Amino acid sequence: MALDAALNIFRAIGEETRLRIMALLHRGELTVSEITAILGQSQPRVSRHLKILADAGLVERHREGAWMFYRLADRSGDQAAAQAVIDVMDELAEADDRILTRDGDRFLQAREARAALAASYFEENAKEWGRLRSLHLPEKDIESRIIELAGEKTVDLFVDLGTGTGRMLEIFADLYKSAIGYDLSHEMLAIARANLDQAGITHAQARHGDLFALPLESQSADIVCLHHVLHYLAEPRLAVVEAARLLKPQGRLVVSDFAPHELEFLREEHAHRRLGFSDDEVREWCGAAGLKLVQTETMSPAASDKQKLTVKIWMCSAAKTAQQSRQAA
Repeated sequence: MALDAALNIFRAIGEETRLRIMALLHRGELTVSEITAILGQSQPRVSRHLKILADAGLVERHREGAWMFYRLADRSGDQAAAQAVIDVMDELAEADDRILTRDGDRFLQAREARAALAASYFEENAKEWGRLRSLHLPEKDIESRIIELAGEKTVDLFVDLGTGTGRMLEIFADLYKSAIGYDLSHEMLAIARANLDQAGITHAQARHGDLFALPLESQSADIVCLHHVLHYLAEPRLAVVEAARLLKPQGRLVVSDFAPHELEFLREEHAHRRLGFSDDEVREWCGAAGLKLVQTETMSPAASDKQKLTVKIWMCSAAKTAQQSRQAA
């Protein structure tokens, strides 16, 4: 690492407010308004300090509507500087300091407020979600099988498209080094963030994004997940195409959704655009996107439960090289 770059980093954190901000972000992601409330300082002042930290490459920012979120930057490519900053943050987290202790208390209050808003939305919609869950096998059984099929190998990046409550980010948490879950619903993202906070998962992010055009580089993800998402989409095959774009060579796509069914009320009452998918349909989409359907799992209700849904899990694999992917497409 160049001397100038190292000096720039330590100048950036060599100021009380900026060091307090870094200590807060070491605990987890926050919005500008949350940081402002915790520090008791004006938003222009906090924004100015955040800009200095961002320019030094110490924090990352992303906009979600009118909100701007900040988190510690991933400096994995710069091991020496990354470790030095992490060591400082770790020591501050253990420090018996009045100001930092108060900041920590206010951080927890901000998290509790965020969780309360998410819980309120969840409670308002819980009845309808409960009815949907009752239409198929228990979620825990489906989730267990998804994990089994995905394997035990730890991956660098896991991406969940249409993350909803962030459940896939939770159940895969031990199998990835970092993860991003995308959703268009701000309300669902609030629930996902609250769930990640409650589970103590700090290596996953919930982001606002269109799953047909995501701000991620091609061939950046090891596993991409589409869990109970495709039936809401007008063009589900395009979601498979975008997932394929994100996958590294030999990366895996996990798709779980319903087998074809005739429960028309799901269209009218729950905005389902498609009433399930056949294996042939999914295989065709995967082939067109340069993926190979390698395994299919069927999880059916008891024969007597004719009003219940069969859940399908499709495991797909990207080609070994980018050239093979292009040839397949």
